[in-house]
Amino acid sequence: MSGMTQITAATSKEHLPNDNDTLKEMVLTLLGQINDLQGQLYYLKRQLFGKKSEKLSADQRLLFENLYNQIEAKIEEQKLESTPEPVKQRKNVNHKGRNPLPAELRREIIPVEPSEEEQFCHIHNMSKKLIGTEDTEKLEFVPASLFVKVYRRSKYACDQCQGNISIGELPAMAIDKGIAGEGLLAHIITSKYCDHLPLNRLEGIFKRSGVDINVSTMCDWVGQCSDLLEPLVHRMHQKTLESPKINSDDTAIPVKSPSRKGSTYNGYLWVYIDNMNNVVFDFTPTRSREGPIKFLGKYNGKLQADAYSGYDEFFRKSGAAEVGCHAHARRKFEYALDSDPVRAARMMVLWKNLYEIEKTAKKEKYSDAQLLEARQMQAKPILAEIKTLLDEYKIQVLPKSHHWQSRHLFTEPVGCTSAIPGRTHT
Repeated sequence: MSGMTQITAATSKEHLPNDNDTLKEMVLTLLGQINDLQGQLYYLKRQLFGKKSEKLSADQRLLFENLYNQIEAKIEEQKLESTPEPVKQRKNVNHKGRNPLPAELRREIIPVEPSEEEQFCHIHNMSKKLIGTEDTEKLEFVPASLFVKVYRRSKYACDQCQGNISIGELPAMAIDKGIAGEGLLAHIITSKYCDHLPLNRLEGIFKRSGVDINVSTMCDWVGQCSDLLEPLVHRMHQKTLESPKINSDDTAIPVKSPSRKGSTYNGYLWVYIDNMNNVVFDFTPTRSREGPIKFLGKYNGKLQADAYSGYDEFFRKSGAAEVGCHAHARRKFEYALDSDPVRAARMMVLWKNLYEIEKTAKKEKYSDAQLLEARQMQAKPILAEIKTLLDEYKIQVLPKSHHWQSRHLFTEPVGCTSAIPGRTHT
């Protein structure tokens, strides 16, 4: 409260100003601070105890039903007035019942014959002839099994020579002088990183088959395989940087500390997705800006990410175009539904209509041209209304309040005022 008396819980009423205008200003400021603190408290309680889903609940829709109906009606009116929807290609839907099992799966034929009595025709006193078969398919599963591959190398020697012995040469192997074959290594890596099976569980699974492979051994194998895959990852990194657009985000993951047994620290896994939905991961021990700067280098295409300040220096130096993320922007309004319901609800219904456009495009499998048209003609007016509301809210709320401070970033050109391109730049 700059320029006004600083007060605390211990301030007596004698020390409060007597001027009514000053008191009113203090009350409004304090109410804003209380509202902000309530929002922070709600956010923290939700992170600890609440649901993580950002979907609007039925109760929230009911609470703001009139407001939702008004805004949705207005959006629908804008759609009808401004643009016809892209032409949709009707598809003939033939419900053929259960999908057939893949033809490439191995078939094991189990003959099922009628009894000898049923194979005889008592009317004409003769055996019946086979006229065909009828198949009933059941999908089965054979559990994975370990086996030993033996490379039996023949040795040859000359009867007349001493020491002149020839032996078959072993083929190249992923791990020299180790017992693990390539199939086992692929299974361990797939189980750990795709199926989320930790190595200690794999140890138990192998033990059920009568084979002891301890966790430390598998750790060594995974490390050696990572060295083998490094050139491939490097090439994937290069291909990602050739894309006109990259999506990026990061998440904290617990990492075992090498210096303190049993303790962990937060490392960060960064995901980068190119224009063809190819994915590359990068690990950093901290969330420092050096992570994205090092990975992206001199990339100068379009980078879509959240508003994390760690990207700022990269954008300043590289010349890459910053593309905002609606999911991150919408999240702030969803958090504010409890503390600032009216303003937040108005924004949420607008985002709902934006998402409906994308949902329809995905369901109808729009072409790039159709998606571009839908975004330009249907999404752009909604984004313009979001921008207008944000400009209004900027002068109605405390600029440094917990949620609204983040939302103000969305009014920059990276957000609502940018173009609404098609599939390649979402």
